[in-house]
Amino acid sequence: MSSDPPPGPGQQPPEDDPFKKQPPPDGGSGSPYGDQPPYGGQPPPPRRPAPPPYGGGGPYGGDPYGGGGQPTDPLAGMPPLAGSGKRTLARIIDMILVGVVVWLLTWGFGVTEYDVDTDKVEYGKSFLQSLVAAVLFIAYDTYLTAKTGQTLGKKLLDMRVANLDNGATPSVQTSLIRAAVLWIPFAFCCACIWTLICGGWSYFDRPYKQGLHDKSAKTVVVSTS
Repeated sequence: MSSDPPPGPGQQPPEDDPFKKQPPPDGGSGSPYGDQPPYGGQPPPPRRPAPPPYGGGGPYGGDPYGGGGQPTDPLAGMPPLAGSGKRTLARIIDMILVGVVVWLLTWGFGVTEYDVDTDKVEYGKSFLQSLVAAVLFIAYDTYLTAKTGQTLGKKLLDMRVANLDNGATPSVQTSLIRAAVLWIPFAFCCACIWTLICGGWSYFDRPYKQGLHDKSAKTVVVSTS
């Protein structure tokens, strides 16, 4: 086990990340005569590369978000993408686990979603509970995703979060962006609607099956089984 400390906020994961895609070794052409050009030492005329289809974006461009570059597939060398149904189940498990902790904390401090006293509804307590929920959900998701790429729900269902460009475990900064987009709207407004939109986006997104939080952090969820 490595004794290196975990990456701090904003730092990249260590270079020895076991999930990061490694470039192939530069072994030359393999010719016993070296890399000498044929035909009397004259190099052949350069071949004009074929343009990538559909303008170089999507799965055919070097940048998965349409930045052009050499035609490559960002998913090459990575495990298959996790199914959206399994992702939904993993998210439900995470919500139950963290939700129990939120309820225990707010109940222990006398904070409930709302207290009715005759005709008075104390909305301040509802806001405080939402704030506690947002902090705990974001901390839970950020810490575990940056550490191993897996929340408890994802670990139980054999999935992990990976950077789209290199397959590595996301950094703390990337994990925080991903968690904030997912949990801040969930905790403060329209929880059910935002969950359906943000997480349900992966059911229709192609080719990377990304939720809106994945798109904001440029991550994907892949299978580990």
